[in-house]
Amino acid sequence: MELKPVGAAFMRLVEIMHILRGPEGCPWDAEQTPESLCPYMIEETYEAVAAIESGRRSAICDELGDMLLQVVFQAELFREQEAFDITDVCRAISDKMVRRHPHVFAGLEVADMEQLLTNWDQIKRAEGATIPASGSDIPRHLPALARAVKLVGRARRQQRPLPPAPSTPPRDAADLGQQLLALCRWAAEQGVDAEQALRQALAAWSDAPTQRP
Repeated sequence: MELKPVGAAFMRLVEIMHILRGPEGCPWDAEQTPESLCPYMIEETYEAVAAIESGRRSAICDELGDMLLQVVFQAELFREQEAFDITDVCRAISDKMVRRHPHVFAGLEVADMEQLLTNWDQIKRAEGATIPASGSDIPRHLPALARAVKLVGRARRQQRPLPPAPSTPPRDAADLGQQLLALCRWAAEQGVDAEQALRQALAAWSDAPTQRP
């Protein structure tokens, strides 16, 4: 499928959001704040993931629209505060994507995925972003397993000590899934909160003195 002109369709959404927030708009939309919308942003993200996993394209299209609405909604709120608007949001992410992909837009050669990710971290540092070895910048509200993957990946790229490897490594992704499921069953039978247990293990590992540069 070829790219379609997006300007008119996107501007229609922006204008609808502007009307909804206006004096003749919707009372519910009018009383929202950036903070009050945060739970909806999280909810819409999970619903989009569920739609993608279902493989139903109509549902995926619908849920991606709900996610886009959250971005437009937040941008409208900050436009009203004269902080920035949706144009600034689009410009900022476009500039960032070009800047962080020099292997695509600037002819930089990379040997493999590991070097690509290392370059990504270096570019973030050059932008002034702080990338703590402890991973304190990785949102703590992420599900523990997702946060663990990010923390371990960063530790590998920074060549820092890693957590212990399993005594019997899984054979493949399917086997890994079965092992994780078995651990969840054990946790349920023992009355252990698996999510909290992993969060505690992450905190103990990432905050250990040997993890600090």
